[in-house]
Amino acid sequence: MNRQLIMWPAALAFSAMAVFGQGQTTKVGVVNIQAALIATKDGQKAASELEGKRAPKTKDLEKKQSEIRTLQESLNRGGNAMSEQAKAELVRSIDTKTKSFNRELEDAQAEWDQEQQKILQDLGQKMMAIIDKYAKDNGYMVILDVSNPQTPVLYASNTIDITKDIVDLYDKNAASLTPAASAPAATGTPGGAAGTRPAVTAPRTATPATPTPAPVAPAVKK
Repeated sequence: MNRQLIMWPAALAFSAMAVFGQGQTTKVGVVNIQAALIATKDGQKAASELEGKRAPKTKDLEKKQSEIRTLQESLNRGGNAMSEQAKAELVRSIDTKTKSFNRELEDAQAEWDQEQQKILQDLGQKMMAIIDKYAKDNGYMVILDVSNPQTPVLYASNTIDITKDIVDLYDKNAASLTPAASAPAATGTPGGAAGTRPAVTAPRTATPATPTPAPVAPAVKK
């Protein structure tokens, strides 16, 4: 997913480095949000449900795509032997079916994207609440999302990777989590570091999805 889910502002990372330079102890952790979302029980359930919703329409689109391909092959193989009228009718049929298919594919993709975005937004807000709780309970001042390429992390030791801990804590508290109760609006980071809590958006690649057919190109009259 090319969108940001959770990322502490880059300034916090550099602030943490400055604190290290002053000889003070600063607890920093890293988490792979995308991997964490998929690994939670809620994430796995959501991915399964979304795939179940997509499968019938995907199968229907693949059938229509195959029909168009068959007609196109017929035109390519026998076009020269057809009458001009028969060839023109076949081309019109292919074009009509192609336009209809591409519209259906576009509408279906938009619907799937909207459903996936809503699911991931809900999961992301719950995840934010878990990270907030974990950070405060364990004295973290900075937690960085290393799944986001914009996060200023060039190297992180496995000893500060808290992804598994976050997944375990999420699953343990899932029953008590609601999107409305998560993503607190308070400013400031765990441990008292100054900063503004970023908004939560869901990356599109976090949840596995059923492959969709590709758009079909219009027929080419031979």
